[in-house]
Amino acid sequence: MDLEVRHLRVVCAIAEAGSLTRAAASLSLTQPGISTQLRRIEAMLGGNLFDRRHAGAVPTPFGELVLSRARAILPGIDGLLADTARATRRTSTPDRVRIGSVGAPLLGHLILAVKQLLPHAEVTSRCQYSPATLLDDLAADRLEATVLGDHPDQELPSREGVVLNLIVTEPVFALLPTAHPLAAQEEVSLAQLMDEDWAVPRPDGDRTREYWSSVCAQVDRRPFTPYEAEGRQLIEIVRAGLAVSLCQATFIEAPGVAVRPLAGNPLWYRHVLAWRRDGPLAAHGAEIHRRVADGYLDTCAASPVYARWRERHPQSARVAQTRI
Repeated sequence: MDLEVRHLRVVCAIAEAGSLTRAAASLSLTQPGISTQLRRIEAMLGGNLFDRRHAGAVPTPFGELVLSRARAILPGIDGLLADTARATRRTSTPDRVRIGSVGAPLLGHLILAVKQLLPHAEVTSRCQYSPATLLDDLAADRLEATVLGDHPDQELPSREGVVLNLIVTEPVFALLPTAHPLAAQEEVSLAQLMDEDWAVPRPDGDRTREYWSSVCAQVDRRPFTPYEAEGRQLIEIVRAGLAVSLCQATFIEAPGVAVRPLAGNPLWYRHVLAWRRDGPLAAHGAEIHRRVADGYLDTCAASPVYARWRERHPQSARVAQTRI
């Protein structure tokens, strides 16, 4: 029997665990099974690798020699396997594409673009309010792409092997009850909102509340935030007249709530797409970016308030053409 890579992994696992029982558990093997493998490996190499004491397994001098070589060899093997896996992903059509998203209007456009470019792939999606968690999942190969969001001067941290693509930077608008006096105005100032109770999203790794507070501090006021909610719950609190809030410019007005621009555009939100540099979408990156950006422009037209704002601010309303 020839010595194989799996044999070296067994030897290293026993040394790291300090016992055959713990090593067997880490390798999903039985204790008798790993004992049998170790005897065969020792027979091949011609000496005992471990002193099997009652308290565990301690490498012999001969075992230390084998371990030093195994530990030098295995990282190279693992690197080779990782490189070949990446090369295969780049050149093969994926069977499945997993997409993540924060609460943003780009998810549907991204899914549609992927389905059109990779018609035979199964596309799945899941939403997560924390962009940091989505970035971690992307870097760890648990997602192929994700929709993210951040704010100027609080950009998302980079991840090894992940490409970030800015789609657009849009203004943040005010979200008001329709019966509120401020809803009768064409736009509202941040200072006017400081006199109201606020509903805000919970801190969840996207630094939104930190960003809001830093900008509000410029008017020497801090909003009173008795209500912490997200999504439908936040909208219902505003609809009930209990609070005001802030929202993405693409938010479509619903019965009972009104969207108004903030005077002077003090707050901004960045829509970002991300995928792995070695992933199956990398080869289609430019086309995905174009299609999602076009979809975003269609979404803008569905929000009359934002559409009017874009007409007044044509230079601020253009989608990005380059990567971050």
